[in-house]
Amino acid sequence: MPLTNPWLSGDAPTARLSRERLEERIENLLSSQNMAVIATVDSDGAPAATPVRYYHLGFELMFTAAPRSPKMRNLAADPRISVGVFAPLVGQASSRGAQLFGTARVVERRDPEADAYWEAFRWQSDHAERGRDLDAPPSDPLTVVTPDRIVYTEHWLRREGYAPRQFWRASSTGGRTGPVCRDA
Repeated sequence: MPLTNPWLSGDAPTARLSRERLEERIENLLSSQNMAVIATVDSDGAPAATPVRYYHLGFELMFTAAPRSPKMRNLAADPRISVGVFAPLVGQASSRGAQLFGTARVVERRDPEADAYWEAFRWQSDHAERGRDLDAPPSDPLTVVTPDRIVYTEHWLRREGYAPRQFWRASSTGGRTGPVCRDA
């Protein structure tokens, strides 16, 4: 039987992308999608997965949520979070996604860092959809997810001789400045 993508058969390559190429691919994924599934843990230790619409600034994801929602109660008790972002799957060759592991924090509108996040959030489309004044920026808090580790999967990388699963870690100084690529 003829294979559509013969490079998918056999053992997967193990080569790693350079940090620069991996970060470019992660940024492309985050920029080309707008839905993610966040995973939190409730007070009984039960996992809770919730779809959210997100925006990103670098590798940080941000979303809004009602302060009393289960996900926000869970994050208030334990800020550790896992986020799954993925592109639509057509077949094995199109498999592309990322798992971000890190912490979430609430950024209030009055916080000095809030303006940079709200500028990247594109709140105007939400205001237009809800009939709100486009001259009145939101006063809501944002939840910002800062990853310390990302597992990126893209099966198309096999075609170029790279492992379909790649690993990114933030630097020891935190954030995206100086991340390293290594096995997680």
